[in-house]
Amino acid sequence: MTKKKKQTPLMRQYFEIKEKHPGTILLFRVGDFYETFADDAVLISKELGITLTKRNNGGDQTPLAGFPYHALDTYLPKLVKRGFRVAICEQTEDPETAKKAGKKIVDREVTEITTPGITLSEKLLQHKRNNYIVSLHWAGGTAGISFSDISTGEFALSQVSRPELDSLLQSLQPSEILVQKKYKNKLSDELNAYNTTFIDDWVYEGDYGYKLLTDHFKTHSLKGYGVEELEVAHTAAGSLLHYMQETQKSSLGHLRRLYAYENADYMSLDGSTKRNLELTASMQEGGTDGTLVSILDETSTAMGGRLLRKWIMRPLKQIRPIEERLDAVDVLVKDHVRREDLREELQQIGDLERLISRISVGRTNARDLKQLQLSLEQVPKVKMQIGNSDNQLLSSIYERLKMMVDLQERISHALVEEPPASIRDGGIFADGFHEDLDELREIARNGKTYIAKIKDKLAKEAGIPSLKIGYNKVFGYYIEVTNTHKDKVPDHFIRKQTLVNSERYITPELKEVEEKVLSAEDRSKTLEGELFEELRIYVSEFTDDIQQIAHALAELDCIQSFAEVAFRNSYVRPDVNEEDVIDISRGRHPVVEKTLPPGEPFIPNNIHLDNSEYQILMITGPNMAGKSIILRQTGLLVLMAQIGCFVPADKATIGLVDKIFTRVGASDNLAAGESTFLVEMNEAANILNNATPKSLILLDEVGRGTSTFDGLSIAWSLSEYLHNKPEVAAKTLFATHYHELNELESRYERIKNFNVQVKEHDGKVIFLRKLVRGGADHSYGIQVANMAGLPDVVINRAKEILANLESHSLDVSHDGNGAIGKTAKKKDAARKTVQQVESQGQLPQMTLFGSQMDPNVETLINKLEASDPERMTPIEALLLLSELKRLAK
Repeated sequence: MTKKKKQTPLMRQYFEIKEKHPGTILLFRVGDFYETFADDAVLISKELGITLTKRNNGGDQTPLAGFPYHALDTYLPKLVKRGFRVAICEQTEDPETAKKAGKKIVDREVTEITTPGITLSEKLLQHKRNNYIVSLHWAGGTAGISFSDISTGEFALSQVSRPELDSLLQSLQPSEILVQKKYKNKLSDELNAYNTTFIDDWVYEGDYGYKLLTDHFKTHSLKGYGVEELEVAHTAAGSLLHYMQETQKSSLGHLRRLYAYENADYMSLDGSTKRNLELTASMQEGGTDGTLVSILDETSTAMGGRLLRKWIMRPLKQIRPIEERLDAVDVLVKDHVRREDLREELQQIGDLERLISRISVGRTNARDLKQLQLSLEQVPKVKMQIGNSDNQLLSSIYERLKMMVDLQERISHALVEEPPASIRDGGIFADGFHEDLDELREIARNGKTYIAKIKDKLAKEAGIPSLKIGYNKVFGYYIEVTNTHKDKVPDHFIRKQTLVNSERYITPELKEVEEKVLSAEDRSKTLEGELFEELRIYVSEFTDDIQQIAHALAELDCIQSFAEVAFRNSYVRPDVNEEDVIDISRGRHPVVEKTLPPGEPFIPNNIHLDNSEYQILMITGPNMAGKSIILRQTGLLVLMAQIGCFVPADKATIGLVDKIFTRVGASDNLAAGESTFLVEMNEAANILNNATPKSLILLDEVGRGTSTFDGLSIAWSLSEYLHNKPEVAAKTLFATHYHELNELESRYERIKNFNVQVKEHDGKVIFLRKLVRGGADHSYGIQVANMAGLPDVVINRAKEILANLESHSLDVSHDGNGAIGKTAKKKDAARKTVQQVESQGQLPQMTLFGSQMDPNVETLINKLEASDPERMTPIEALLLLSELKRLAK
C-alpha cells in the first residue's frame, strides 16, 4: 500500500499501524466505530455489504467503510470464516486525557489479531469441534509438525514422513496452516487446499524456536515433556508459539503442556479412507448427516464431543487401552440408571476447556467465571455416579476429578448470581464482598441521603442545628452557617464566601465526600474492573487442575456416549485380539440401518477374513445389490471396535488392524490435471505401497475407469499381487463387476468368491442384500438402468445389443429405429482359434491365411509358438487373441 504524501494525523497513524501488520484487515477504532480505509475499506464493503464512502486525507479522498463498535461480534466472524486475518486496533488512551495533554489524536494499538486458526470467540468456534492451527517445517524427508487449539490449551508436536503428514492433517482438519515464506508458490496441491499463512524465514532459523519454547514453559530444556529429540518439530512448534504470541498480544498461560503426538500409536487412515467411510463429513453434502460421528455422538458436553471426534479419527492399535475403554462402556451399558443419571449431571457442565482458556488469556467476563463455578459444583455429583468402580478407566477418571471447593466458594462469594455480560457495566460483585465497593455503591445509589447524613453529623458535632449543606458549580458542596451561630464554627472549617446573613465554608472531609458522591459510579465501575482482574488472575492459577478435570470429564462423556448408543441400537461388545482374523456375525452398517425408510429392515451379513485361508473375498453382484455397503460396514465395524466402542452385530471378533485402505467410487481432480482413472490408480498405488498383512483393504471397482481389457488386466494383476506378496498380503474385500475375476479362486488358495444375492422376476431384479458363497455371472445393469427411469427405447435397444454381444455378434448397421441388420462380425472363429492354439500349440498357416507366408503371418506364428496355453491365464489369452486379430487384418 502506497502512503499519501499529505496526510491528516489520524490517517498517518492508521497507515503506520497498518504497515506493522501486513496481510491483515485493520479494524481501526475511532470513537464508537471501527473504521477501515483504502484497500481494506473496498474489501470489507464488498465482503460485508457495507456502504463505501470517502474521507478527506490531506486533500485526497480515501475510501472509507466502517461499522459501530458494538457490531464487532456480528462482522468479525464473517470476515474470519472467509479466511481473512483481522487486526483489532483499540484506543488505548482516554480522549479527555489526550485533549488535556494537548494531543491531536489518542494513542492506539493492535490488541488482538483474529485468524481462522486462532480465535477464542464463541461465535467463531464450533462447540464440538477443535479449531486447530498447524505449523510445518521440513528437513530433508522429515516433516516437523506442531498443532494447537488455543481455545482449549492443547499444544503438540511430531515428526513424520510425507505420507504420514497427509494422514495427520486429514485427522486434524486444521483451520489454518503456517509455512515458511520460502515455500510460497512451492506447496503441493494437498497443502494449497488449506488456508495458508506464510511466516518470515528468520522465525525458522537457529535455535529461536527452541528458546521461545523453553522461555514460555520456564524450563532449561524440553526433556521433561519427552520431546527433546524432535529437533525438526522444535522449529515448527517455535514458529507456532511465535505466531500465537504475535496475534494474541497477551499471556498464553493456559498452554501448560507440550506433548509428543505419536502417530505410531494410532491406526493409519489416509484421506480417501476418511472420506469414503464418511467418518465426520458426508461425501455428498460435506455436513455431518449420514456420518459415523452423527450416530456415535450422544455426548452431553462440548468437551466430550470434541474428544469423540479425535477418537474416531485416531483408532487405537494397542489392545490394553482398547480393552480399558470397552470394559468401561460395558459397565455403563449394563447399569441403565447410573448411565441416565450420569448423562443428566454432565449436561449441567459448561465447556471447562474453553472457559479456563478465555480466563487465562484475559478474554473473559464475569459470566464465564460464574459458569466455571457452577460447572465445578457438578463434579462431586458426577463422582458420586462413578463411585469407586473396579473398572480401571472409570477409577482413573474418578481420581482425576478434583474437588475445587475453595475456588468455587471464592467465585460464589464474589459474584452476583446473574452477572452482566460486560465488565464495563458494573454490578458484577455481590454486596458485602468488598467494603470500599459497598460504600461507593451506597453513595452512588443514595447520594442525597449520604450528604444528609454528613450534615446531621456536622451539625451535631458543632452544636449548630440550622447548619446546611448546599451545592453550586463554583464551590461544589459547601457548609452554610447563619451569622447567629458564626461563633460556633469549628477551627477546621475553611471560609469560602461571605453573604449578608451567613457564611459558607468547606472542610477537607466535605471535599472528600464530594469527590465520592460526584464520582461514585465511575469509581465503583473502575474498582470492579480491578477486583475482577484480581479474581481472574486467582482463578487462572488453577488452570492445570481445571484442564485435568475437563479431560477426565470428556473421557467419561465419550464412554457414556458409546454406552448409550450401544444400548439404544443393540450393539455388542467386540472381542479385540492380536489374531489375524476378522469374523463378524450378522454385521450391520451403523449409519444405513438408521436411515432406512420406516418398516424396511436392514439385512445383516456375515464376514470372515483371515490371513491363512480367506484373505481376499472377491464379491460380485449387480449395482445396488449392496456390495459397497458390505465393504464400508466392515471397515466401520473394525474402526468402531478399535476406538473402544460396541458394534452393530450379533458377534464380532476383530484381529487388530494397523491400517484401513479404501478405493471406492469414481472421482477426479481436474484442477490438478488428474482424470478419474488417474485418481483411481493413485489410490491403488498408495494401497499397494503401504499395506501390510495387518491391514484391511476395501476395494470397490478397480479398473472401471479405463477400457475393459485394461481395467480387467489391472484388477487381475492387483489381486495376484495382494495374494502373492507376503509383505502386502492384507485382508481384502474386493467388490467388482468383472465376473472374469471369479477365475482367480481356482488358481489361488486364499481368494474366495462371494456374491450378493438377487432374484429376477418378470424382467425385474429383486435385491436380497445377502452375501453368499460363490461368484455371480450377471450384472443386471439394464434392469438397474430401467429402475433409474431411462426411456423405454433406450432400455429396449440396450437389451438387443446385449443379446447380440452375448451371442458374439454385434450389429453395426443399426438403422436408428431399433432394427437389427444382417451385417455382423462373427467372433466364433476367434474363439476357435484360441481353442486350437491351446490344443495344438500352433495354427496350420494354410487354414487361416492361405498359402502365402507374409511377415505378419510369420510374426503371428512366432507369437503362437512362444505361448504356453497350459499356463496361460484368461487375461493373457484375451490379450493374445487381440494381437491375433490385429495381425490377421
